[in-house]
Amino acid sequence: MIRRVLAVTLSAAVLLAVGVLARADALEHERLDAIAELRALTGQYRDAIQRTDYLAASIEGAEQTTSDRAAVLEVRPAFLTELAALNTALQGADGKVDTATHRASALSVQQTVLAEDDDPATVVAATATIHAITAKIGTEVASWQAAQNPGPGGPAWSTSGPDGYARVRAALDRVGGGGVGLYESSSCAGGNAPACANSNGYIKYRADIAGWSTGRLNWAMAHELAHIYQFRVWGALTSSGSYGALFGNDPEFLANCMAVVRGFPGSVGCNGEQQAWASGIWVGAVR
Repeated sequence: MIRRVLAVTLSAAVLLAVGVLARADALEHERLDAIAELRALTGQYRDAIQRTDYLAASIEGAEQTTSDRAAVLEVRPAFLTELAALNTALQGADGKVDTATHRASALSVQQTVLAEDDDPATVVAATATIHAITAKIGTEVASWQAAQNPGPGGPAWSTSGPDGYARVRAALDRVGGGGVGLYESSSCAGGNAPACANSNGYIKYRADIAGWSTGRLNWAMAHELAHIYQFRVWGALTSSGSYGALFGNDPEFLANCMAVVRGFPGSVGCNGEQQAWASGIWVGAVR
């Protein structure tokens, strides 16, 4: 009887152990399935995060691009306005001044703007450049126009040619006579004087002085420019006792001294007192 009880007990224990093992095996499978599912979900989550980050970055980039292009479009009308002004200036300069360099520069700037999509500063800088080119052309045309009739009719030059005229003009500008008319003539003292000033405010020069050295040419223009300033105070000048005492009422001597004051001495010098007095004529003061 005891043996039978033991046999039944052992049999039940074996069955229980087998059941436990089976349950443990099932639980292990469930654990592995859960881990696999977790890994899959984790991978999906990471993929979703990456897609979200990518989409967010793409959206941000698109928004920035849209903003940049809107900023470029905002400043382009000003550039187009300057281009229109430049075109007008180029048409006005036709046949008067050489605009080849200006045209090439403007074309290069225009190509830069056409290629620019996202930097408004580039367009703003290009607009300023076009404006500067237009202003430069305007200045050159104004100089050309002033040179056509700087005196009482006639061309600005004849035998000295445009290059000779340009050299004398540059010397006059250099000594401070940028606003003074200039033209070639052989009429100064019947052709005996290389240059002369007219009381109407312009200067004539003999063709050969275009070949003078730079220093000599600068002095000649400073001397003639001094006469222009003398004419402006002529009444007070010729009535001044100091003018007679210091310069012997000689406008040529005074003109030489006035050129010295400007930094362009000729062959005739003057002392400190004479220079001090002559400097006043440049500012319209007769002492």
